[in-house]
Amino acid sequence: MAHHIRSVRCSSELKLGRGLTKASVRRKMDSQNMCSGKAAALFALGAGASLFFRGGEELIDQADIQSPIWRETCFLIRAVLCIIAGVSLLALCWLYKLLFCPLELLKQPDDVGYIAEDGRSRARAANEVRRRRKVGDLPPVYPNGWFRVLDSHLLERGEVKNVTVVGEQVAVFRGQDGKAYVLDAYCPHLGANLAVGGRVMGSCIECPFHGWQFDGNNGKCVKIPYAEKVPEFAKVRSWPSCEVNRQILVWFHCDGVEPQWTVPELQEITQGDWVYRGRTEHFINAHIQEIPENAADIAHLNYLHTPGLVSGVDLRYTKNKTWEFLQHNWKAQWEPESEPNKHCSKMLLKHAITVFGRHCSLLDVNVVARQVGPGVVFLQFEHSFLGRGVILHCVTPVEPLLQCVSHIIFYQSNIPALVPKFILRAECTQFERDVMIWNNKKYISKPLLVKEDSAIQKHRRWYSQFYSENSPRLQHQRDTLDF
Repeated sequence: MAHHIRSVRCSSELKLGRGLTKASVRRKMDSQNMCSGKAAALFALGAGASLFFRGGEELIDQADIQSPIWRETCFLIRAVLCIIAGVSLLALCWLYKLLFCPLELLKQPDDVGYIAEDGRSRARAANEVRRRRKVGDLPPVYPNGWFRVLDSHLLERGEVKNVTVVGEQVAVFRGQDGKAYVLDAYCPHLGANLAVGGRVMGSCIECPFHGWQFDGNNGKCVKIPYAEKVPEFAKVRSWPSCEVNRQILVWFHCDGVEPQWTVPELQEITQGDWVYRGRTEHFINAHIQEIPENAADIAHLNYLHTPGLVSGVDLRYTKNKTWEFLQHNWKAQWEPESEPNKHCSKMLLKHAITVFGRHCSLLDVNVVARQVGPGVVFLQFEHSFLGRGVILHCVTPVEPLLQCVSHIIFYQSNIPALVPKFILRAECTQFERDVMIWNNKKYISKPLLVKEDSAIQKHRRWYSQFYSENSPRLQHQRDTLDF
């Protein structure tokens, strides 16, 4: 009998920490030296500007003029020079961030996809939509597969994070050996959260309540400070995990089956040829299957995503005639892969831009989107002069109808950071148009389709392999009115 999960109507969020990238020692030192050089250059520019303005003030001070009007003029000149110096330093800081720092756009659950009218806040509008929306006849809410829980650079050695995945609280920590481990967060002794105040001891996590220590490799309790003997059955659940492409992922299977495939490793990322240039994060209030199904919905590309980026993300205004001079054109094809990669699918996407009706071939981009399991997609693209890179698109189920979607971009290290940052922001804009649809739609289990929509049914058949008989389902409890 299938397990059931009762829906929880709340705006819970997946809190992810911040940290330092764990790469090879040599590349880490090179990166630090490069950043230090850039910072030093900017500091020198700022110091030069400051000395220039200071020299101007000294010239004014040397003028032996006693006129009150001249003194007031000198005061105003000094004030203007201070303002110019301050604005110059701010401009330098902004320029440094624009040219050298990764782009990070982290959105809250109610930031995107909701219309706040009549003086309501976005949070209130989002809660009303969640409460009133019909969810439809849903498939199981948690498919079997690999799911991202953290980026590697967000977890330092000896650090622990509390993360929510597939409705469970887990403690993700990096041992003193540098390896990442994932255990159930709650101590079996008296229920303390290991990730809230817990300490990393070697490859173990220590409970903050009574000091019990659990091995990250298998979850077994290896030490109870006040007990003569540790019971054999004292343990917490250890989640199968891996760290690849600078991401920490966990394997979920409702029947406890061991991992049935691996996530491919991109050598360009591992070897440092492609470097981290930024990430975006969104929370989607929809069933997890809705998100990857977009790849097979070819027809929506040339309707929802045709308007240029300047049209914004609010679907009430994207069709505004003011911005019709700039349009995107898409050609796509989606197909599942065969054995031994039946858990994978591939989308071939050709993108073009027209400006005032004229094709701008310089901006043509070919994208290969390869999905591996239900939660990981590799968006690889190559351009004749803009270089090569990849966006890792990851979907992690937080709750039955709450998904955390991240886009992490890695790009050629010899290409200016401005290029991948623009690509990531463009992807974010297009993605947020989909978010407005997902956050307000109902799942249709038996949709009304035409023959041009055939890929949607093919995708649903392919995706169904990630469900099994005992996959958790949502037991929807209708709200009642008590008078």
